[in-house]
Amino acid sequence: MPSGGPAHPGRTLRTLLPYLWPPDTGMRARVVIALICLGGAKGATVYVPVLFGDAVDALSPAKEDAASAAIAVPVLLILAYGLARILSSGLAELRNAVFVRVAQRAIRAVGMRTFRHLHNLSLRFHLDRRTGGISRAIERGTQGVEFLLNFVLFNIVPTALEIVLVAGVLWGFFNAWYALLIVGTVGLYAAYTVRLTEWRIAIRRRMNETESEAATRAIDSLLNYETVKYFNNEDHEAARFDEALKGYERAAIDSRSSLAVLNTGQAVIIAVGLVVIMLMAGYDVKSGAMTVGDFAMVNTYLLQLFIPLNFLGTAYREIRRSLADLEHMFDLLGAEPEVTDRPDAEPLHVAGGAVDFDNVWFGYHPERPVLKGVSFHVPPGHTVALVGPTGAGKSTIARLLFRFYDVTDGAVRLDGQDVRRVTQDSLRRAIGIVPQDTVLFNDTIGYNIAYGRPDATQEEVEHVARLARIHDFVASLPEGYETRVGERGLKLSGGEKQRVAIARTMLKDPPILVFDEATSALDTHTEKEIQAALNAVSSGRTTVMIAHRLSTVVHADEIIVLEDGQVAERGTHGDLLDKGGAYARLWERQQEGEATG
Repeated sequence: MPSGGPAHPGRTLRTLLPYLWPPDTGMRARVVIALICLGGAKGATVYVPVLFGDAVDALSPAKEDAASAAIAVPVLLILAYGLARILSSGLAELRNAVFVRVAQRAIRAVGMRTFRHLHNLSLRFHLDRRTGGISRAIERGTQGVEFLLNFVLFNIVPTALEIVLVAGVLWGFFNAWYALLIVGTVGLYAAYTVRLTEWRIAIRRRMNETESEAATRAIDSLLNYETVKYFNNEDHEAARFDEALKGYERAAIDSRSSLAVLNTGQAVIIAVGLVVIMLMAGYDVKSGAMTVGDFAMVNTYLLQLFIPLNFLGTAYREIRRSLADLEHMFDLLGAEPEVTDRPDAEPLHVAGGAVDFDNVWFGYHPERPVLKGVSFHVPPGHTVALVGPTGAGKSTIARLLFRFYDVTDGAVRLDGQDVRRVTQDSLRRAIGIVPQDTVLFNDTIGYNIAYGRPDATQEEVEHVARLARIHDFVASLPEGYETRVGERGLKLSGGEKQRVAIARTMLKDPPILVFDEATSALDTHTEKEIQAALNAVSSGRTTVMIAHRLSTVVHADEIIVLEDGQVAERGTHGDLLDKGGAYARLWERQQEGEATG
């Protein structure tokens, strides 16, 4: 697909063409068979009125009386008429049955491409976007792909082909005026439809925007259900949701009103064209230039043509709607990842697991640096703790280590390898993290633990659960490891979620560990149990501990105190206390807080 969003409908349709001719031989055969069925169905459809007209002429007595005419009923013509109608319908249904696998495979391919692309985008993109709006854009976009693949190939193209064939038949059987009137009516209808539909597209986009806004607000509110309850803000949330719904209501009214104008104009154009052609055909019958059967044939052609033409208006509106929906999805596909692998990137080779931050500068915004020349070294198998006040840059260091962002200046190295020169996949496989804010999938406890290594056995899952001190709790539940945790893990307490996260990281078994406030949601007793488990699992591994509670890092090989994005102090717990500096003050305040608590 192109990197940018489509500038016009033609470019969007060209983008979809590869999905109509997939590389798979079997799928291409299906496309060919579907096109053959399409041609056969339209050929039979166009020939039906000819057979009908001949049958009418044969049934119309000229010199013979009614009885002799009845005897001369053209049985073969009637049988041929019935067979042509069966072929027309049967081949159309066969075409749909053959092509459905191609269409669904295309939808799957587009959906998978978008899904993978979203996961390849950088963390900044997802922090700036709203998940509800993204999910709606993907949903509408994939539905648009299905609609376009089916209607462009099997409705728009066949209808255009039928118009050409009918115009040619009428010209050949009668004269050019019939063909010109048919083409003129269709052309006027198409021009009117396009003009008004373009006007309605802006309204449709406004509907999409307001609908996405309403959906996003609803999802955001429900995800923060507890916060809403804490602050008694149900009415406030309802008011915000209603405000978004009002915008959608106004856009929906405008859309419906404009649709009435469009439908009325289309009906008038078709009616006028039908009346003019039938008047001309009636005059030719009276003058002897046409037979009654010819008149019936023209009438059948008009009905047969204008019925799908009326549907063509709806199809065109839906196509334009689908194109508008696809613009949002192509915008997502056009977003460039902020962090990418270099063309010459190689897999990370972990020897001991040494971590180096070399004069690292970084800021989420250029004018506000978060880290200002931070340097430290974590030898293989050692534990370094990062402490300091909120906003000092501790969690930012973890994000840079995972390469969710690239440093502004300096370098982050693992075993001497700049993380910007290795593949992101190999880098993240080498690091395990227990985050401060543990978010779980809306699945079972077993699934969330096994997420650290999806191919792990049940015994391995239970083993790490025991190490994380959560196995007994899970075993006490009626459904055990099959217990569902709810949206974002809301059915579990903060401590339970964090222990699931610890077990998940233990199962991953990486050579480098990052604990980002890993025990912040635990009570003192549980914290000691988990801390013992963390010490056991981190033994022999390179470990970076990000902590606010200093009691959890007293055994670290080195403690680094960050203040205002810089290294203020470094040393062991005892050394830092002896210095009487920033760390000693933090320790004293926390000890006083625990004593008074």
